[in-house]
Amino acid sequence: MPANRIDLQKVVAELCKPESFSRVFFMSHHEDMPMPSMDELRTAVEMLRSIIFPGYYGNSEINEETMNYYIGSTLDRCYTILSEQLRRGFCFACIEESMSCSQCDSDSKSAVQKLFERLPAIRHLLFTDAQAAYDGDPAARSLGETIFAYPSLKALTNHRVAHELYKLNVPIIPRLISEMAHSETGIDIHPGAQIGERFFIDHGTGTVIGETAIIGSNVRIYQGVTLGAKSFPNDKDGHPIKGIPRHPIVEDNVIIYAGAAVLGRITIGAGAEIGGNVWVTKDVPAGERLTQRRSN
Repeated sequence: MPANRIDLQKVVAELCKPESFSRVFFMSHHEDMPMPSMDELRTAVEMLRSIIFPGYYGNSEINEETMNYYIGSTLDRCYTILSEQLRRGFCFACIEESMSCSQCDSDSKSAVQKLFERLPAIRHLLFTDAQAAYDGDPAARSLGETIFAYPSLKALTNHRVAHELYKLNVPIIPRLISEMAHSETGIDIHPGAQIGERFFIDHGTGTVIGETAIIGSNVRIYQGVTLGAKSFPNDKDGHPIKGIPRHPIVEDNVIIYAGAAVLGRITIGAGAEIGGNVWVTKDVPAGERLTQRRSN
């Protein structure tokens, strides 16, 4: 064999050794169920986006006369795709939880039905987000522009769908939906975060919102803001304890400017303003303005 050629058979043999892949590869999905498909899941989310904002996404020629047909037929197709992807998600998790395959199938269909029942409420929340973006950005020329062009609305659409599935205890799928928006917009919102009405992320890139964050109504944040955890308490074996509140509570009418890091289970009181690049690890009283100190 020439010196510049690899021994491909040797590489394949090494990669196929059980001790090589056993820690990262599930060998026994129930009934050989495949992993969730990102392409199919992306298709389902785009269908939901076109239902929430008819005419902006999907069929842009939709009108009041055709809306009933379009939304009904799109929901029907979306149900088939999404229930299958949720079923795969449940099967992904059921190895550890020892669920039956029939239970995975039943739970996935039930979750999709409950999500669909929440779509009118999701649309309402997203309309308030679009209105907040229009009201909060002098560069916005119309409400429609914020719906069609602003990364904040794309990320929040994914989040509000993912959050409903998260509340229904659907495994992995909510996180995948959130990560789709993260990769496209640079806005990283964990599906567990609770976000009220009229939320606007101006510019958005680099924004991070953690799992247990709670955000009130009429809150505006800018690019590079982190609502994160300060520390991770460990159990007796040294592993991080899951599910405990560790991210901030941001009350109504708060503004957080670019680059600020708000860390830990602290409260930013109603009407407070947090200046750019400020590091916050303690409660901020309602109405307070917190800015960097000048050096002179």
